[in-house]
Amino acid sequence: MVGPPGSGKSMLAQRLASILPPLGARELLDVSMIASIAGELAGGRLTDRRPFRAPHHSASMAAMVGGGLKAKPGEVSLAHRGVLFLDEFPEFTPVVLDSLRQPLESGESVIARANHHVTYPADFQLVSAMNPCRCGMAGEPGHHCARGPRCVSDYQARISGPLMDRIDIRVDVPAVTAMDLMRGGTAESSATVAARVATARARQTVRYEAKGLPGSTVNARCSAALIETVAAPDAAGLKLLHDAAEKLKFSARGYHRILKVARTLADLEGETTVRSTHLAEAISFRMAGERLQAAA
Repeated sequence: MVGPPGSGKSMLAQRLASILPPLGARELLDVSMIASIAGELAGGRLTDRRPFRAPHHSASMAAMVGGGLKAKPGEVSLAHRGVLFLDEFPEFTPVVLDSLRQPLESGESVIARANHHVTYPADFQLVSAMNPCRCGMAGEPGHHCARGPRCVSDYQARISGPLMDRIDIRVDVPAVTAMDLMRGGTAESSATVAARVATARARQTVRYEAKGLPGSTVNARCSAALIETVAAPDAAGLKLLHDAAEKLKFSARGYHRILKVARTLADLEGETTVRSTHLAEAISFRMAGERLQAAA
């Protein structure tokens, strides 16, 4: 999420865990074992709430991916089956950010030290938030960045290209004005959204159990070959995807991640086939960061 200070990015991230389905029995056991090893299972209490971890941007690599004298699990493992929220994303040191690439790809954190070689599960949803530039207001109407156009590019360049390629959805979050707050209005409750998410997850469970995969498998963890099968688009969608790939030069990873997001959008709508509208939305989510830099 990219937007100026006070636009609600942190609040949105904190609400994400509340709309995710409760932990299943096996997931609960995995999460509890990791918390126990890390010494964070207070009083032996268990909960079916998915983890939500939000480390400070000063966190070291050992704190993030695990390590130390006893090779304890880090934040990526403590967020297993839940959400890892990184606020002020570019303020994390580049080496810490790039250490996320392997867990994001494999769902595991491998700690290799002279006296330890430990692998912890780390299947989490990464959610990050950042200001558009160091000044914080680039691209907002009525505001002019004092450092000029390079303020945006220099600030966002702190996040490496390979890491950005692993981020599926990029959302521009506009500033909230006083008039927006006074206008009021109604919106969906978290319970309503959670029910829709649970229904979509149930569809994925049925789909992947029929293919011999664990019931906890979700679209994000599909292999490239499988997602090409279960997210095969209709004719209009295939043409749109072909044109977009040729024009926007998606990487192979980007191509498959667009298919995964589109498959999820179709599941949320109860559609069995991925259509051009789902692909168009998935592509627009992936290109949000590029639009911001162009506007600046």
